[in-house]
Amino acid sequence: MDLQNQQRVKDAAEKYGAENVVVILGSSDAEGAEIYAETVTNGDPTFAGPLAGVPLGLPVYHVFEQEIRDEADEAAWEDQISMMEMVLDPEALSAAVKSMREQFSQHTL
Repeated sequence: MDLQNQQRVKDAAEKYGAENVVVILGSSDAEGAEIYAETVTNGDPTFAGPLAGVPLGLPVYHVFEQEIRDEADEAAWEDQISMMEMVLDPEALSAAVKSMREQFSQHTL
């Protein structure tokens, strides 16, 4: 997660309260998704950005997770996301993010 996005997430958590912010990722690889999820829950593991040492504990989901799909407009899902489900590995992506959420998130949807 680049430094600007880390700062945006940190600012949103400070402004609205961590209990009122949910992070939804759309990463295409499981390793990247896991690192991004760790960053917004337990702090930047590279210790390079604004979230270094800042465990926000935010709830984080991959867009492919059922909880997010259930909230999405069906037509928008078909138009914007369904094609990516066919070419990526939704289960691996969801599992990577879920693992970090279960370990470090302090808040839920």
